[in-house]
Formats: sequence, structure tokens, C-alpha cells
Amino acid sequence: MSDDREYPNRPWVGIGVVLFRGDEVLLVQRGKPPRVGSWSLPGGAQHLGETTQAAARRELLEETGLQAGPLHLADVIDAVTFDARGKPRYHYTIIDYCAHWHAGQATPGDDVAAVAWAGPQQLAAYRLTKAALDVIALSRVRLAEAARQVAT
Repeated sequence: MSDDREYPNRPWVGIGVVLFRGDEVLLVQRGKPPRVGSWSLPGGAQHLGETTQAAARRELLEETGLQAGPLHLADVIDAVTFDARGKPRYHYTIIDYCAHWHAGQATPGDDVAAVAWAGPQQLAAYRLTKAALDVIALSRVRLAEAARQVAT
């Protein structure tokens, strides 16, 4: 199996975390390629032998110094980019979890240049992708549903 991310022979599994502290969501500014300098959600590649939830918790801690409460599946996104010949140039399957902040102080680590907590009215300033904005909105719904289930 090839470890190449460009023109891979299999999809790469990426794990993301949509972490909330009250109404604010945690964002990270990417410090390494791809998309250096852009704002996104914390996350990264799943390691061999690692569960998706363990990967989510590891990536969150490595990138931000934070710990999450219970994780809830937010969404699974297929990100496939084709070249001019129609061949998959990049292929990621991204599993996003959502949770509430549990512990830690937000500090940039690993491959992150900066971290920020952003309220709903501040999100536009970070120029997030449509996919990131969609999963943030969906995560708000998923966490509200989980809270209702616990309450009943």
C-alpha cells in the first residue's frame, strides 16, 4: 500500500472535532500544508490500530491542548478531488465528531499556528469552508439532540 496522499491507492481517513464551549466553537489556524494559514476545525489522520474516537481525542489534545466530553458522531464526508484525466488526485473520508469542552487551556500545538474560540456571529471572519460551516451547524443540532435524550 502506498503512503502517498496525492494519487493514493486507497482513501485516507481523517478525523475532525467540532468542540463547543458554550455557544463558541473551537477553530485552528493551519500551520502546515495543505492550506497553511487557513482556519479550520482541529483534526488529522487516523493511525493504524487506533479507533476513530481515540484519534479524535489524540488530535484535539495534540493540536489544542484540550479535552472533550462525550463524543457524538456529527457527519462523515467524502472529499475526493479528481485531476483533468478524471483520476482521483486526493481522496479523504473525514469523520467528524462533536462534543463540549471538558478540560484544558486552548494553546496551539503540533501543526497548528493559532487557536480561537468563535461565536456564531464571528465565524464569517475566519473564512471557513462551506463544509466546515455545515458541520458546525449540524454539530449544534446533534449536541442539542443528545442533551434532550439525556434529559428524558
